[in-house]
Amino acid sequence: MGTPDFAVASLNILVENGYEIAGVITAPDKPAGRGQQLSQSAVKKYAVEHNLKVLQPEKLKNPEFLSELKSLDADLFIVVAFRMLPEVVWNMPALGTFNLHGSLLPQYRGAAPINWAVINGEKETGVSTFFLQHDIDTGNIIFNAKTEINDEDSAGSIHDRLMLIGADLVLKTVQAIQNNEVHAVPQEQVIANLGLNGTDLRHAPKIFKDDCKINWNQPTETIFNHIRGLSPYPTAFTELNGLTLKLFKTEKEINSHTQSPGSFLSDGKKYLKFATQNGFINVLDLQLQGKKRMSVEEFLRGYRL
Repeated sequence: MGTPDFAVASLNILVENGYEIAGVITAPDKPAGRGQQLSQSAVKKYAVEHNLKVLQPEKLKNPEFLSELKSLDADLFIVVAFRMLPEVVWNMPALGTFNLHGSLLPQYRGAAPINWAVINGEKETGVSTFFLQHDIDTGNIIFNAKTEINDEDSAGSIHDRLMLIGADLVLKTVQAIQNNEVHAVPQEQVIANLGLNGTDLRHAPKIFKDDCKINWNQPTETIFNHIRGLSPYPTAFTELNGLTLKLFKTEKEINSHTQSPGSFLSDGKKYLKFATQNGFINVLDLQLQGKKRMSVEEFLRGYRL
């Protein structure tokens, strides 16, 4: 069960390793683009290309969908980047249902774990597999796998890395379940073992437009992480001469200055930088309202500040 590219890698590794895929559940086709032509999810495209049975329910509690799902007689359900499942679905298969989540649980439960890990300046993140239960992202942990986050990373680069690491973890999890070698650990036990309490847990709620607006009155490091944690999507933004300016890639420059936070400096040719509380953010890759994404040099050649 899944929809975007992130889920395709996990489906593909199961197909390549000879597992029988009883069915693929993904989002319904949706109108997209100027012509509003129906667009298929990345998972559906892959499934169709590999002659896999596809179900696309509008509602997961629909009796007809539940009947067809049950008729697949699958031993195990695997969820990667999909909707929240009702108990009648995740409790259906004999071996249970597990999910691949884009964080090191119990940290960063929620809809946008990759973004928030980068925004918060974490130096490490990863993926976890866990069995589904009633409360979202709280089930017993099966396995996890880690990766470093460095200053060159963005949410996009971490997403792509975790997509592949996650696929390997899905395969490892399926093999362990198949061989009856799973010893899932309750998240409460993990929290206790790490000496954490409720206030130590960081969450990953859905990101809205207001979360993307840059507050230049913050420290340089905070703004730098905010920008790369929202790149390439949904993208941090500010205003330039009354127009929305999206920032995709930047560099940080920490030093004292007398500029007002949010004001900018530029030579009109090679650099554009915005003042922060304790330095500057040098813009490398941007998109002005109504224009395409481009480098700062290309932007400055065609736009007079």
